[in-house]
Amino acid sequence: MSFDNAYQALTAAEPDGESRWAFGTGFDDPLSGVDTALPDGVDGVAFARYCLMLGDDALIASQRLTEWVTYAPELEDELALANIALDLLGQARLLLARAGQADGSGRGEDELAYFRDEREFRNVRLVEPPNGDFAHTIARLLVFSTWRLALFARLAESRDPVLAAIAAKGVKELAYHREYTALWMVRLGDGTEVSHARMQQGLDAVWPRVDELFVPNATDREMVAAGVGTDPAQARAEFDDVLEQVVTAATLQRPEASALAGVAEQTGRDGIHTEHLGYLLAEMQSLARAHPEAGW
Repeated sequence: MSFDNAYQALTAAEPDGESRWAFGTGFDDPLSGVDTALPDGVDGVAFARYCLMLGDDALIASQRLTEWVTYAPELEDELALANIALDLLGQARLLLARAGQADGSGRGEDELAYFRDEREFRNVRLVEPPNGDFAHTIARLLVFSTWRLALFARLAESRDPVLAAIAAKGVKELAYHREYTALWMVRLGDGTEVSHARMQQGLDAVWPRVDELFVPNATDREMVAAGVGTDPAQARAEFDDVLEQVVTAATLQRPEASALAGVAEQTGRDGIHTEHLGYLLAEMQSLARAHPEAGW
């Protein structure tokens, strides 16, 4: 079976009902040939901002996970973390491509990933800090995947068919990411005295960035009203229920840390980031900016 673009590949079902692996296929435009007309009543510029928010979350999280390659504690986990990074990179490619089409700018995924400055990124601050140790990475990835899975399950019902298809594919990937990290949190938390302490430290370090995930901004509210987005606040109960079960099974304590403050009430969704994002972007964008016309 052959496909003209990644969208057809990800939405086509195999005989056993499973969707095909659609990423890493070398498509120049992952949405080439797709009907990208917006549903009636949806503002293209606002919808592009929404897709950038979701795409930037995945892109920065993927970049951080990629840093584990050659450093993971075991070969099996190095492969697992690399595969999770590739899943998130695939989500970022499709969402950035959708953003470039929706706002009419014609910007491709590479231009949006490599040629925007720090203040133009719209990711949540949870994904920005360095990885820390393995337990810290597991805590962050569990929080991220649990939150994102709850969002994507709702976005699979989006009135925009392209976003709905991307979210439906992402749900299957994120369910695996959540399961992988939950198993590790229980293993480390309910393990030795040392692993328990380091797992608790990882959870404590991540927790101040949790509340930001559930605060809707103006773009969220506009997309909810248009029927193409979802209110992140509605995902909080599901998130809390899952984390409570995992933390309890891991014999850990749910942190009570205060939320990380914004700057003049602005956070990552507004382009206000931590000091870590600039360093990450400098490394991620250096080759593309040094050779902007290169292809490989």
